[in-house]
Amino acid sequence: MPLFQQAVFHTTVAHLRDLPTDSQCEIAFAGRSNSGKSSAINTLANHSRLAFVSKTPGRTQHLNYFRVEDGKYFVDLPGYGFAKAPEEIRSQWEGLLAPYLRRRVALSGLVLIMDSRHPLTELDLQMLSWFVPTGKPVHVLLSKADKLSRQEQVLAFRQVQKVLQEIGGNCTLQLFSSLNRSGVAEAEEVLGAWLGLARKPQPSPQTGLAIEKATRPKKRSAIGWGARSHAGKR
Repeated sequence: MPLFQQAVFHTTVAHLRDLPTDSQCEIAFAGRSNSGKSSAINTLANHSRLAFVSKTPGRTQHLNYFRVEDGKYFVDLPGYGFAKAPEEIRSQWEGLLAPYLRRRVALSGLVLIMDSRHPLTELDLQMLSWFVPTGKPVHVLLSKADKLSRQEQVLAFRQVQKVLQEIGGNCTLQLFSSLNRSGVAEAEEVLGAWLGLARKPQPSPQTGLAIEKATRPKKRSAIGWGARSHAGKR
């Protein structure tokens, strides 16, 4: 059974004063509009509509909490990079996001979703600049990897890996696809460790991504496929 199968919607927060007081550990999910953030949350929870997937940029305007276990949460942050959002709403998001990312004690780590076809936007880099100084871990999901060829996957991965090395901090990186569920087990291992949840040992299914099929285990470190490859150690 997927590690986060029991995730359910808990609450929506518009002001920092309304953050859940029972939270012991939470993981925030961030990403620009249409990066696949909501789809990634749904895939990890094995639920088709846990997080709302909208074609309208800026649909998620608050912090949406999903309870994984008592006191442990996924937090869906407002998407960013949506030109159609009114200026006052964008300002409100910035006023909510930056303090939350920098000061939330219960926040254990950030999952940053980047479209693997268009990674490292200006706002992606801004998000990293907000969060990396906290010293908490960042796990980058390069989403929609199924839309890239094997060579394109490797190039996208190396491009992001190089930037993360330059930024420093506690950053890890992997390819991910909600469409064919590739990279789910890898993400479960990383996020489960952050939340203190044990994943039951089981054979790792093939992800279906060309990069994994064509790469021998001993060469994975060379292209940085493993989720536990620490960008700062390379």
